Amino acid sequence: MTANIQRRPRYAIMNGILYPEMFSLKCFKEALEYKPQPGDVFIDTYPKCGTTWMQNVALYVFRKGKELEDPTEFFRAAPFIDMLGMEGINSMPRPGAFKTHLPYSHLPYSPEAKYIFVARNPKDCCVSFFHHARNHPGFGYWDGEFDDFFELFMAGELGYNDYFDHLLDWYPHRNNPNVFYTRFEDMKKDMTSVVLKLSKFLGQEYTDVIEKDNSVLNNILQYSAFDYMKKKLSEVHDAQKGTSFSGPVFEGRNHCIKFAASLNPPDELPELQFVRKGIIGDWRNHFSPDQNERLNKKFLEKMKGTEVLQWYPVE
Repeated sequence: MTANIQRRPRYAIMNGILYPEMFSLKCFKEALEYKPQPGDVFIDTYPKCGTTWMQNVALYVFRKGKELEDPTEFFRAAPFIDMLGMEGINSMPRPGAFKTHLPYSHLPYSPEAKYIFVARNPKDCCVSFFHHARNHPGFGYWDGEFDDFFELFMAGELGYNDYFDHLLDWYPHRNNPNVFYTRFEDMKKDMTSVVLKLSKFLGQEYTDVIEKDNSVLNNILQYSAFDYMKKKLSEVHDAQKGTSFSGPVFEGRNHCIKFAASLNPPDELPELQFVRKGIIGDWRNHFSPDQNERLNKKFLEKMKGTEVLQWYPVE
């Protein structure tokens, strides 16, 4: 284990996987042991690689561009099964997609299910993960420093273990017929193309409705746009803090809330943002030249012989 680290985000371990300690052990175990049903769809990423963004895209493809009437329904419509377990799985309206961060080797797998995988530049992932860990009181990391977090990222001692191992676990399966893979950067560059390819992957009926009615595609793009998502998730966050929250009350979610409260976080924590900046290249505002050089070295070693070297040229 990495020495001389002042603060670590709080994690537990199960089946060799580090996962947020705030999660219910029961719920996480249920996610690990779930047996997929025909037609199940999973969105799987390493944390902070565009998961929430892809959840919105898939949700609005399934909804054929129809807006959620209540933003708090997002948690039921696109449940994070690692946190919610079987309650989240059973309460999701179908068709829909589950979110998980489990590596491919530990994923509930079935050839009759479909899997959406999103990759992201490891440097931007590291920075986004750092801010998420600092801003979420359940990690107990509100006074954590980036330099410490960087060392944990390099050592693979964060939630869902090593970024590179997670990506390598998925990489050989990227062209499987029941796998759709894309990159965060592709979504930034040409979301229309991603939506059209994803619609085709999810089923002909989604392609047909987009081709028949141009407003469907426009709505999907609008409701999965960064500013829209940020606004809606902020509304959900505000509702959760007040008395107006009408969304689903899950056992796994309550477990996280109680755990976070037990850590006595300071009152002045910044607002938790699952959608923070959504930009490419923010790592340049955080990495020192030495950190950049070290991550480049690990990247080249771990990704040797893969196309990933072309995805993210070293700079």
